[in-house]
This record gives sequence, structure tokens and C-alpha cells, in this order.
Amino acid sequence: MKEIKYPITGACQCGEVTYQLTEPPLVVIACHCRECQKLSITAFSITALANTTAVTFKGDLKEWRRIADSGNVNGAKFCGTCGNRFFHFNPAEPDKLKLKSSNLSHTQIINPTMHVWVSQK
Repeated sequence: MKEIKYPITGACQCGEVTYQLTEPPLVVIACHCRECQKLSITAFSITALANTTAVTFKGDLKEWRRIADSGNVNGAKFCGTCGNRFFHFNPAEPDKLKLKSSNLSHTQIINPTMHVWVSQK
């Protein structure tokens, strides 16, 4: 596999929101929970856990929040024009975000090393 040079960029479908990821994600996770199945409209969702300081966004991000089964707040930031999600976050953990990495220009980082909520596969 070709070495990835950072920063790498990402964008939503309409291009209104763009971003740069300046360092490798901490971990890449495939989540099989029902909420991620709904989000991705498939069997699982890929999430790249990243330091908040490693991601810079340009454009107008909208926000939506829900209470997760754990009781934590699960926030989401997305493009207000095309609706593509960029990341999820827990306000209680402001130093991390859960990047929806399929909109990166280099999708080679989408190599899950962990699967969670496999009981809901």
C-alpha cells in the first residue's frame, strides 16, 4: 500500500464543506449498531477516531444531537446543503471526534482494526 502523506482533504457531495486531516486517525472502527446501520443505509458504518486538533473544516456545518443507549450525548455535524455527515462527537469528550472518513480524498485509511456492536450485525 502506498504511504499516505498528511494532510489529506475531504469534502461533502456538493462541495460546500471541505476539511483537512493533518495526522493519521487514532483508530478506525466498523460499528454495527442499529443507529450506524440507519446512518450508512448498510450493515455498518466506518468511523475514524481522531484528535479534534487534527481536523480543520471550512464551510457551514449544521448540528444534530441525540441521546445514545449509553446515556451519552451523540452529536453529529453535517453539510446543511447536501446532508453528508462529517463527524460525530460527545460534548463530554471535546478533544476527540468520530470522523466519517468515506468522504476523504484518500480512502486507504479506511481499514478498520476494530468492530463494535457486532451483536447487532
